Amino acid sequence: MKISLNWLSDYLDLKDYSVEKLSDIFTSLGLEVASVDKIETIKGGLNGIVIGHVLTVEKHPNADRLSLTTVDVGRGEPLRIVCGAPNVAAGQKVPVATEGAILYSQSGEPWEIKKGKIRGEISEGMICAEDELGLGESHAGIMVLPEALVPGTLARDYFNVTEDVVFEIELTPNRSDATSHLGVARDLAAYLIVNEGYQGKVQKIDLSHIKKDRNGLSINVVVEDEQACPRYSGLTINGVKIADSPGWLQNRLRAIGVRPINNIVDITNYILHEYGQPLHAFDADQIPGGEIRIKKLAAGTTFVTLDEIERKLTDHDLMICGKNSEGLCIAGVFGGLTSGVTEKTTNIFLESAHFSAKTVRKTSMHHILRTDAAMVFEKGSDPTVTVEALKRAAMLIREIAGGEITSDIVDIYPKEIKPALVQVKYEHINRLIGIEIPLEQLKRIFSALNIHFVEEKEDGAILQIPTDKADVTREADVIEEVLRIYGLNNVPLPEKVTISVSSNDRKENYRVRNHLSEYLTGQSFFETMSLSLNSSKKYLETEVCSKDELVFINNTSNVQLDILRPEMLFSTLENVAYNQNRQQKDLLMFEFGRAYKMIQGEVQEREYLCIFGTGLSQPANWKVKSPEPVDFYLIKSHCTNILSRLNIGMQHFEEKRDNRFEYVLSIFGKEAEIGIIGKVNDPLKSYFGVKQDVYYAQFDFEKLIEAGSNQFIVGEISRFPGTTRDIALILDKKIRYEELEQEAFLVMDKTLKSVDLFDVYENETQFGKEKWSYALSFRFEDVNKTLKDEDIDPQMQRFMDHLEQKFKLKVRK
Repeated sequence: MKISLNWLSDYLDLKDYSVEKLSDIFTSLGLEVASVDKIETIKGGLNGIVIGHVLTVEKHPNADRLSLTTVDVGRGEPLRIVCGAPNVAAGQKVPVATEGAILYSQSGEPWEIKKGKIRGEISEGMICAEDELGLGESHAGIMVLPEALVPGTLARDYFNVTEDVVFEIELTPNRSDATSHLGVARDLAAYLIVNEGYQGKVQKIDLSHIKKDRNGLSINVVVEDEQACPRYSGLTINGVKIADSPGWLQNRLRAIGVRPINNIVDITNYILHEYGQPLHAFDADQIPGGEIRIKKLAAGTTFVTLDEIERKLTDHDLMICGKNSEGLCIAGVFGGLTSGVTEKTTNIFLESAHFSAKTVRKTSMHHILRTDAAMVFEKGSDPTVTVEALKRAAMLIREIAGGEITSDIVDIYPKEIKPALVQVKYEHINRLIGIEIPLEQLKRIFSALNIHFVEEKEDGAILQIPTDKADVTREADVIEEVLRIYGLNNVPLPEKVTISVSSNDRKENYRVRNHLSEYLTGQSFFETMSLSLNSSKKYLETEVCSKDELVFINNTSNVQLDILRPEMLFSTLENVAYNQNRQQKDLLMFEFGRAYKMIQGEVQEREYLCIFGTGLSQPANWKVKSPEPVDFYLIKSHCTNILSRLNIGMQHFEEKRDNRFEYVLSIFGKEAEIGIIGKVNDPLKSYFGVKQDVYYAQFDFEKLIEAGSNQFIVGEISRFPGTTRDIALILDKKIRYEELEQEAFLVMDKTLKSVDLFDVYENETQFGKEKWSYALSFRFEDVNKTLKDEDIDPQMQRFMDHLEQKFKLKVRK
């Protein structure tokens, strides 16, 4: 939000406060200043431009289209200026850019006026056209000014160039009281009164004289939905003339980034930023039946908004309608195409209402119409200011656009919104702020904030909160208000800070997350962060989850993203598709994220680490001309490394069924399933438009941490050499290598240290159908002696006999 210093100065005397001081105060008040800009109504401020009197005009001896002039600029000796304008003539009063003046091109590029020669003749300045000064777009000739002007008069004074300072404030969603210049002025005044001894108060315009001028056109108003529209005020003004706004009004709006449109629309925008009260001006002659009805229309009703887009209304959209329910405007959000003010408008109906914050936000987010009015209403506008803002707008319209008020003020307010009452205890204020604030100072703060005492007790009070502070409803909110005005910088820091150090055998989540992130990024993985929201349509169409398992949300900003994701794979595939569509086909990625499922009526939230890859495992280079593609075993190796890094013992993999994958293994650690790894199946890839194979692993992060240990067991490195034995087995393809490895450790003694599968060979002619050959390597080692053949051979024979008996396989000789 932008706040103009000139505008604020209409309400408070701020001449004794520097811009830097005010910036610090705003930030202390919770109105964080993001930037401060000095602006001028004309870029450059017309510095170096003066009014000149053309004394003589002669033809340039070396150029047919140039003239030699002498110009009196009030500095004694006239300036010699070469001018190319066809309309220059002796006796004219003109704007002159003197040496050193900075002008700006149409694109905003600065250029300096310098003394020099043009076609051999000296030129000591430039007589300007209006586009060269930023005063218009015409370049047909120089500007000719009134004859009464005195040479040497500063152009900035004649053209009334004004300077302003604009504060860009990062307004938080809870600050309904600071959505306007008056709101910020009240907050600033409270701080200055309490901390700076400021004696003034916020100045306001006297509106007591605003009343009906005569009887004339009036509009009847009917509020059908009092919950969505607790208060509706309006009046009719006849005989207005639509035109451009005066300069001061246009300058005010431009300073805060609002584009002037016409006098009526500009006044409604001015009131919005002055009072924080959105207004809407209707062409009264375009209101069907001369009646306004505030109601909700049937879901699916079409309505064309001011931007010429046809929108389908929902059953929660509040509408401003004509007598027979013709849509005129989306209440508090956006106007309609046919009912707004145009250059032909002569009679207007001015609306000033208080709409439900919840209703406006739903509508604004659903239709993606984030208008200034909507953002004020959704914070909670002040219901008590509708009539005052209406009168202020009517006063400006009469002054600027003419016209007469031809109706009494309509004010439908069936159930008055009472100021909130909050009970506070002084002890709680001092405890939460961390310093004891004297009671008298507390009372000064409350008075400055317009917070009144309803009932005062020895240990506290019941306070009445102004209606513009929609967020102040609890004792903690009141204490926050006190601290804002008292000043957080005035709370002293303690001399010492006491902390306790705890020890825990269990690995802390953030440490594990950082440890694994460092490992994966070191292995060329990129971390991704995906939205936790997804579409139920995707899960139901692919039959990955049932509807009962999905956690639905009311997402008014994007109705397509209507659930919290029940698993991580879909986010992964969306990431892969997004990157592949942008020519990024070789991907190694990981993500820490949460997934949500409905289980037996309860929402279960789990955190996961997922790892995935597709394309080539590394870029091609001079040394590696044909890199290996990402495959199942690459991802599996990283999973194994993760288990080892977290000191997870008893790790193994088992086959499982999962309709998302072509094949998949469960990952076990300490006899608990902690993750999965697999190749995504083709139908699911096609659904997301992914053309390459995708390999995916996922760990349940909590289970991963629980399976890990901080205790590492180390042993002495054997001083004696180890030895190896190799065998080749012919076996059914149904028999998994993992089964053979487990049997080896069961049958042989502790000298067996490792088993490795180093070759798989298929030959249907030699071995038969559904059979293949495994080549296994066994490593033996003893810390007490050198192993001999008589120590190992019996074990190997016992193992081969066991395999032949249990699995009916053959040992290749």
